[in-house]
Amino acid sequence: MSSERKSILCPNCRKLISSDEPICPYCGLKRPGMHNAVGFIRNLFFTLDPVKTIICVNVAFYLFALFLNPEEIFSDRGSAFELLSPSNESLFLLGATGTIPIFQFQHYWSIISASFLHGSVLHILFNMMALAQLGPFILREFGLYRFINIYILSGIAGYIVSLIFGVPFTIGASASICGLIGAIIYYGKNRGGYYGQGIYKQALGWVAGLVIFGILISGINNWAHGGGLLAGIGLAFLMGYNDKNRETAGHKLLASAAVLITMGVLVWAVVYSFLHLLSPSTLL
Repeated sequence: MSSERKSILCPNCRKLISSDEPICPYCGLKRPGMHNAVGFIRNLFFTLDPVKTIICVNVAFYLFALFLNPEEIFSDRGSAFELLSPSNESLFLLGATGTIPIFQFQHYWSIISASFLHGSVLHILFNMMALAQLGPFILREFGLYRFINIYILSGIAGYIVSLIFGVPFTIGASASICGLIGAIIYYGKNRGGYYGQGIYKQALGWVAGLVIFGILISGINNWAHGGGLLAGIGLAFLMGYNDKNRETAGHKLLASAAVLITMGVLVWAVVYSFLHLLSPSTLL
């Protein structure tokens, strides 16, 4: 007696098919049953508001960085922009990136973790306010999975660019946020019309603000900003947006992999920090 065949919706075309079909007979997606496992990952990781979740993770890592070296919290740094700043040692342990962490200590994972670290209360406040403003727009116009891909991959790209240009020590969500701005630039220009042009001009205004801020304020990682911005434009071009095409199984798999890898890196950053607290004379 043959076993009962289970039916699923193809994750690409949403047609009802058998879960053991090698290829979807409607859209040609290979192994649709395997791709359908992405739905489980979505339920596991994406049930919460993704923008609020990212903000909470950033705040948690900022507070943990302060906890790692509390005697440095109220030290006089000489600038309002450095108020309530975690120590460089704390940021290093939690995954600051740059030529020093990567080339001297082989912290290759810091390319991901650095996007979740901040150097002061004003630093995290400005970045999270920008994310709260831009994130919902990307979610609405690009969808959940493309939002995840743009945010995480733009951050990685921005820090790779800053590494190429020799930035020694750097942190912040700015590269990822610039990726969102880049996606908005592409969306507005490509969509066109009064609405698209209005969005495009507003996004260019944000870029102009970033350039002015980067010139006037010392210590800004303009290479990461530029790399993240270009990555956001490129990713939006490659993946499209909701008005052009809906999200594909490939977008979903990439986003799920990005979330899993990012979670693994952040967990490792916390473990690494605790191990150093237990054995402060050793950098792993």
